[in-house]
Amino acid sequence: MANPTIIRLQDGNVMPQLGLGVWKASNEEVIAAIHKALEVGYRSIDTATAYQNEEGVGKALKEASVAREELFITTKLWNDDQKRPREALQESLKKLQLDYLDLYLMHWPVPAIDHYVDAWKGMIALQKEGLVKSIGVCNFQIHHLQRLIDETGVTPVINQIELHPLMQQRQLHAWNATHKIQTESWSPLAQGGEGVFDQKVIRELADKYGKTPAQIVIRWHLDCGLVVIPKSVTPSRIAENFAVWDFRLDKDELGEIAKLDQGKRLGPDPDQFGG
Repeated sequence: MANPTIIRLQDGNVMPQLGLGVWKASNEEVIAAIHKALEVGYRSIDTATAYQNEEGVGKALKEASVAREELFITTKLWNDDQKRPREALQESLKKLQLDYLDLYLMHWPVPAIDHYVDAWKGMIALQKEGLVKSIGVCNFQIHHLQRLIDETGVTPVINQIELHPLMQQRQLHAWNATHKIQTESWSPLAQGGEGVFDQKVIRELADKYGKTPAQIVIRWHLDCGLVVIPKSVTPSRIAENFAVWDFRLDKDELGEIAKLDQGKRLGPDPDQFGG
């Protein structure tokens, strides 16, 4: 089996292309999930203040036998904390039992309160102090990103967005790439359903490669150059989602999956959410 892929970010730091998402997992669930994930080979864990499970993540990491420098830990600045990024980060680090973060993301732009540029300036300062290695954003549209760049001169290394075969966001993905922003997919399996796994092309490819529909979709993300963080607390699924390094989809197969795009958003509209 090939080794898991590592992505180099525009700031020179590196991160695993495939990680474990822990949205909706309780503190108890997340401890067991992370233990299993690390055993299988994951080294990237993606949490957030809003998930209310940073304590569980911290406990699991403390119990783990994997060295800190081998791990890539992400958490996120919540909307209510945009005016206090330093305090919010310190609270997250305490819960996570960490001295620094590998990646700190602003969770939503929340244009209604129009504080995301100042929040970004605060995150830049935290990076300069060494409390976070890399900084990025989630759910930012092109106009949000352009404003950050224009007003601060600092480009996010990551834009984590809703992205799956039914919502491929090609224009935003391309814009990110042009500006050396790595696109990262949340809800990469369309929350485990919504018709993605029932699509004929997904099932045919699963049969061809002897894989599950979920593995085909994860491989699609990887072969499209996306960072992907499928969420699961089920041990068998955690292992299954990582067993995707022994095959690749070819150009024609990627093209067939591209035809599934419906522009179908499952999560909130970033221009409307929050406030």
